[in-house]
Amino acid sequence: MGTVLKPLAVSLLLAVFLLGTLDASEIGSDGDEKQVYIVYMGHQHQHEPSESTGGFSAAEAAHHKLLNQILDDGSSALGRIVYSYKRSINGFAARLTEQERRKLSGTEGVVSVFPSRTYQLQTTRSWDFLGFPRNARRSLPTEGEVIVGMLDTGVWPDSPSFSDDGLGPPPGRWKGACLNFTCNNKIIGARAYRQGRAGLSPVDTAGHGSHTASTVAGRVVEGVGLAGVAAGSARGGVPGARLAIYKVCWDDFCAGEDILAAFDDAIADGVDVISFSIGGKLPAPYFENAAAIGSFHAMRRGVLTSASAGNSALTGGRVGNVAPWMLSVAASSTDRRLVAKLVLGNGKTIVGASVNIFPKLEKAPLALPFNGSCQPDSLAGQSYRGKILLCPGGSNGTGPLLAGAAGTVIVNAEPDVAFVFPLPAVTITQDQFTQILAYINRTRNPVGSIHSTKATFNSDAPIVASFSSTGPNLISPGILKPDLSAPGIDILAAWTPLSPVSGNLRDNRFAAYNVISGTSMACPHATGAAAYVKSFHPGWSPAMIMSALITTATPMDPARNPGGGELVYGAGQLNPAAARDPGLVYDAREDDYVRMLCAEGYNSTQLRAVTGSDATVCPASGESGATADLNYPTMVHHAAPGKNFTVRFPRTATNVGAPGRSVYTARIVGGSGPYIRVAVAPRRLAFSRLQQKLSFTVKVSGALPDGNEFVSAAVVWSDGVRQVRSPIIVHTVDVQ
Repeated sequence: MGTVLKPLAVSLLLAVFLLGTLDASEIGSDGDEKQVYIVYMGHQHQHEPSESTGGFSAAEAAHHKLLNQILDDGSSALGRIVYSYKRSINGFAARLTEQERRKLSGTEGVVSVFPSRTYQLQTTRSWDFLGFPRNARRSLPTEGEVIVGMLDTGVWPDSPSFSDDGLGPPPGRWKGACLNFTCNNKIIGARAYRQGRAGLSPVDTAGHGSHTASTVAGRVVEGVGLAGVAAGSARGGVPGARLAIYKVCWDDFCAGEDILAAFDDAIADGVDVISFSIGGKLPAPYFENAAAIGSFHAMRRGVLTSASAGNSALTGGRVGNVAPWMLSVAASSTDRRLVAKLVLGNGKTIVGASVNIFPKLEKAPLALPFNGSCQPDSLAGQSYRGKILLCPGGSNGTGPLLAGAAGTVIVNAEPDVAFVFPLPAVTITQDQFTQILAYINRTRNPVGSIHSTKATFNSDAPIVASFSSTGPNLISPGILKPDLSAPGIDILAAWTPLSPVSGNLRDNRFAAYNVISGTSMACPHATGAAAYVKSFHPGWSPAMIMSALITTATPMDPARNPGGGELVYGAGQLNPAAARDPGLVYDAREDDYVRMLCAEGYNSTQLRAVTGSDATVCPASGESGATADLNYPTMVHHAAPGKNFTVRFPRTATNVGAPGRSVYTARIVGGSGPYIRVAVAPRRLAFSRLQQKLSFTVKVSGALPDGNEFVSAAVVWSDGVRQVRSPIIVHTVDVQ
């Protein structure tokens, strides 16, 4: 998931143990272990299942026939298939041996066979900080027609954020269902997925799904907070939109076969936008990645997927969701920071972070663990009752709690994030820990007091979160990921009463709203903004909506965000109000993405299966073009250090701003230094009507010396009112 360092619950550890255990039925006759593989077969020609023999749809029957042809151990497809994808996507998930996988991989009509991977789950003040107040201009009738599909941990339906007061019936085109769940006119669909099992409830037992859903489309709820912390009015970006819930994650476990089944249903059900706060630690090739496959088929049906960039920290190449047809969102700060204080016995104050809603812990003895570790196993048999335990190696609070500590101070590599712990706690930096040690070493009876959390003003915002995954894009180096940034630190939103606020089962504190952080929290902000744009422009393609969000993003300060400029934060900070009227957009459709895939080495046979069209043909060798040709809102080039380069980015802009004559003039921002030169031809675009398309080319040339890993610039088109900004970045960061 995209949530950061949520303390592991006992139930999660048990679930991981059970899911990792193989029974006899999972061993083939030759001793080869079976595991779940996804067999991807591309386009689904039938949008709705038609009945065939044996009660199966025609697609299911075809999947069973194909699998039965390669099984030779006496088993049948009926006992092996976990899911048949038959509504929007063609393929199936099945338990296979490695030998069976190899046989299927060479079968006609099969695009790819890959192991199902385990993915992780990656408001109030945040919308105001984005310049998107409650009274922002809205298209209320059409906002109620927008349906957002949430792939997450489910939802808590009784939260006030999901009230349907004043909402009419669901849009007439809605084809979804409520399975083992009572829907209303706000939550209009709900399904749950877990390795093909039936009868599961979509109710949220973890909290993550309720949090993300309310951030996207929660109703306005006054006077909420977490025990007085971060108090205010909770609301989503599009309070009038409808929600469709697809529960694919159970605690922190999200299986690839479940994710693809949810995409298959969501597209066919009729959602307009999909929110996907889930990701892996590293990206995978497009057609070996459930989210990339699902979002590709969503794009074909006019549905945009908004996804979290990942929580692998500011280390190059760790963005998990990188497909060019999905929006990838980094996490950044708002102007509200939650701080907690440790006051030492000598009066010195150490300012750290945490969501500490316990009463003040007054003058408790400070203690270090005997072996330096605060992990539960390391502390077993030790007692720190009544003491504040200092944890130099990190902790989620479980160890100190089990050891009877009254409080804890934890060294954390992410000092910008406030976590909820099951006991009074403060997270600090290594330097601050050194100061505490100095006090302990010269004091006979060192003591400290942990104060409750206070909200303070953060003048440096927005700054990309320390946990947020950064580029470059390891799959398509010519596509900038993440695309943009959105609030993802200390976000208050709806929660479930079935999960303690800290996620620790020994914690008996429950709340209707909770504060958590992650790119999981950034993603629904972008989803809400996309739904907002969709409410004004129902006919826009996913690429047009992405373009509107990216080109209107507020530029961020590279001096405050070191480590890679746009590779860290994308085009900048999300600006929903500006995205409603971007002036120009860069559109791309299925054929455009297919040409890009051809340029990246995919062949015509694979892509014909993906598109379902025999007319899909890649250009002859040497004529396949380049990734730079994709009509993407940003431009990126990976250069060799010290080598001269010249790259051209052809682009086509569509006028969506003025109905009559409008003239846009280009200017170059940055890039005029000694390393790169940027030129645009032509520099003037004169439009005479709406939806008119005009083309131009951006030429970037130069050389980056050793030791200078990136240089950025931007092309900004302006009609005197609107600013359409396309960042350019040239970098030498290793993409292997």
